[in-house]
Amino acid sequence: MANERKTENIVRNHFNKYSGITVEEQKSENVKITKLLKNASKKGDKSGLPEFIITFENNSNFIIVIECKSDIKKHESKSLDKYSEFAVDGVLLYSSFLSKEYDVLGIAISGETLREIKISHYLHLKGEPKAISKFSNKLLDPENYLTGYIESPEKFNQDYNSLLLFSKDLNETLHSKKIKESQRSLLISGILIALENKPFEITYKMHDNPEVLANTLVDTITSQLKNANLQSKKLENLKTAFSFIRTHTALSGEKDVLSGIIDDIDTNINNFIKTHKYFDVLGQFYIEFLRYANSDKGLGIVLTPPHITELFSELAGVTKDSVVLDSCTGTGGFLISAMSKMVVDANEDKMKIASIKEKQLVGIEYQDDIFALACSNMFIHQDGKTNIIHGSCFDELPMQTVTSFKPNIGLLNPPYPNIDTDPLELEFVLNNLEQLQPNGTCVAIIPISTVLAAKGRDYELKKKILESHTLEAVLSMPDQLFYNNDVGVVTSILVITAHKPHPKGKKTWFGYFKNDGFTVQKHKGRGNWNNEWNEIKQKWIDIYRNREIVKGLSVSTQVTEDDEWCAEAFMKTDYSKINKQDFIKELKKYAAFSIIVSE
Repeated sequence: MANERKTENIVRNHFNKYSGITVEEQKSENVKITKLLKNASKKGDKSGLPEFIITFENNSNFIIVIECKSDIKKHESKSLDKYSEFAVDGVLLYSSFLSKEYDVLGIAISGETLREIKISHYLHLKGEPKAISKFSNKLLDPENYLTGYIESPEKFNQDYNSLLLFSKDLNETLHSKKIKESQRSLLISGILIALENKPFEITYKMHDNPEVLANTLVDTITSQLKNANLQSKKLENLKTAFSFIRTHTALSGEKDVLSGIIDDIDTNINNFIKTHKYFDVLGQFYIEFLRYANSDKGLGIVLTPPHITELFSELAGVTKDSVVLDSCTGTGGFLISAMSKMVVDANEDKMKIASIKEKQLVGIEYQDDIFALACSNMFIHQDGKTNIIHGSCFDELPMQTVTSFKPNIGLLNPPYPNIDTDPLELEFVLNNLEQLQPNGTCVAIIPISTVLAAKGRDYELKKKILESHTLEAVLSMPDQLFYNNDVGVVTSILVITAHKPHPKGKKTWFGYFKNDGFTVQKHKGRGNWNNEWNEIKQKWIDIYRNREIVKGLSVSTQVTEDDEWCAEAFMKTDYSKINKQDFIKELKKYAAFSIIVSE
């Protein structure tokens, strides 16, 4: 005879041996949970009574709810609406009610013995319409559940979406207080640096005088940076960059303005950074602020999306022993992504991790405010000693300093030229290559127009690359990659081996990487909203590493400076995939285009 108590004992014995959690049965002492389950009866006429409710001491937003059945035939119905009869149906019902206020992991368990037991997991995030299948078909320890939830792409998307909404609200607040666009990201970074100081974090709300708070904030930032052993010249530059906080009318003169901003940043940004490490949060805010900074749009600043900075580290083969150079540092996104990969590869070796952060990440940034932002960003990611050099990557002194580190990996997104005398993107690429060790790898993202050039300066630069270096691969990127920057430029990624002239007869690998799974949503921008990126990224990396030739996705061929360096120039069209509807669609697009042109 079936006995559900045996199933419950399996769960009870599993979870009761762990600390840091509270395991409750049938009902909860938490008033909010009880209220949410009030109408969650499996028969629809009273309160829901799940077998187990598990809460975490160090994360009050996440709960686990468990439903048990003794018979594995009663694990899941086809319709998922037989709540009282089937384990999966019942736990999904409870999750739907609890997810109004919590992120919920629903676990359905059936069977009376460990040998026959059947387990399904469903993650239902707060406010989302439905749960998604997650984890394996076995019981894990609570820490693994918590880590898996926090690090899941679904949770990241939820938190990232909240961060984007906050960035818009914060931007409006700072705009209303007449804080310049160029100062907004600096203010955020300064506050985040100060919040690393425990006395400041505890006492900032106690300041009634806004002028005193503004001075305390700047003093704390300076103290934190000084304790990071920054060079005196770099420290003076940063002190100057943050000095506007002391004198700004609203920040130092209006009560509760600065303290309110600090509180909002602590709640909405600091928590995000602590949860999702090595993510260029400041870069994302800078992108948002640039939307309103007409003067800055002329500077050629186009920040690389975080999923592409991560891809760069994979393409370049970054390891714990790499020395990485970004000669157009910007906010530091490439260095942060490289640091993340290097730290993971160090496998918790503290001495190696210290070496990575102190000696193996090098950057150059020309603009004063962006330089300060890059230094601040690296500090926030527990790296106050990173070698960010203030100056031009074309000047002799910065180049000498960089080469002393012997970098073997170059990652960069060069600024776009505004006037004819500005350096071209390929000049920045060549400059980066010059500073790398022989056989080092440079990965750069540039407008595709530069590698299509058949004459002019870009053509001559293509020739120089092949004369001194090896063009390993060129990847055509999605057309809307920089949508969030309000920039419509179409780009490609170059992978080049330094100081090794392109061999005669060598084939270059070309990837047609136009679909990264990102889509555009109103008020959110372009993002990984369908959680497709991780799978697509792995596919891209696999075929790139193996230099596979995949129909419609990649091709390999010999090229010279006279050729167009892009997959589109060499891939054959697969006409078998073109149908009548596609043909009609293209004709309509052409007809619409013709009408617009004629008008």
